[in-house]
Amino acid sequence: MKTRLLVLLLLGPALAAAPPVRAADPDSKEWISLFDGKSLAGWVPKITGYDAGMNYGETFRVENGVLRVVYDKDKYPTFDGRFGHLFYKTPFSHYVIAVEYRFLGEQTKGGPDWAFRNSGVMIHGQPVETMKKDQDFPISMEAQLLGGRGDGSARSTANVCTPGTNLVFNGQLDTRHCINSSSKTFDGDQWVRVEVEVHGGGEVVHRVNGETVLRYEKPQIGGGNVAGYDPAVKRDGEILTSGSISLQSESHPVEFRKVELLNLVGCRDPKAKNYKSYFEKDEPSSCRYR
Repeated sequence: MKTRLLVLLLLGPALAAAPPVRAADPDSKEWISLFDGKSLAGWVPKITGYDAGMNYGETFRVENGVLRVVYDKDKYPTFDGRFGHLFYKTPFSHYVIAVEYRFLGEQTKGGPDWAFRNSGVMIHGQPVETMKKDQDFPISMEAQLLGGRGDGSARSTANVCTPGTNLVFNGQLDTRHCINSSSKTFDGDQWVRVEVEVHGGGEVVHRVNGETVLRYEKPQIGGGNVAGYDPAVKRDGEILTSGSISLQSESHPVEFRKVELLNLVGCRDPKAKNYKSYFEKDEPSSCRYR
């Protein structure tokens, strides 16, 4: 007992001087960078005609701190339908995914006209390991990224397209492959920020440079516009509540300087040190109290 008392007396000043563990500001948003600016760590490429993990022609690469989609002429004398996707390793359900992108250079020879200055962020997608070798697009929802043609015509970005999926728009099941947003046209090589706010199997909101340009809900498997898939994966009518995130390569060079995510799943106990007011789906196992 005397020894224990002596230890406490000796440690007392140190313990008193130790600052208390404080909770983070519950309103401050903690964005997670999915791209480290140095490598493709955490990402898996899948290009039509090749197995998952094979980055044909270094289509996806990191240069000068930017994630680039590039088509070297010795590897791509013609595009030849080699649509590609770069999958992030972790699936998500409730989140905001944000990218800052720009188109550069000329479209690769043989790319379809609709793919001119065209890329996308795929959300609620199938796992990369379920993609067939010759499958063109993952069954998913696409936040379509477009650049202007430079001829004065309107061409919105942050549209929604539906490879192997459908959605509910204005209260009705909508089976159109693509629905345009209300965004303005972005010509040239300017950087554009697109955010996609995803609420599980509920509402999805698209924003461009902070402005809301499109809303829809109940993303679900169904419809066409996807080829070469495993029929066991395409369970028509199933509501998509979570899934993979991937970036597209569709024949036009594009760069991403930011790929970041705000997770809306986490500890919702206000007593916890890592409570956040913006979490909408509770994950009690993540709570930290000291």
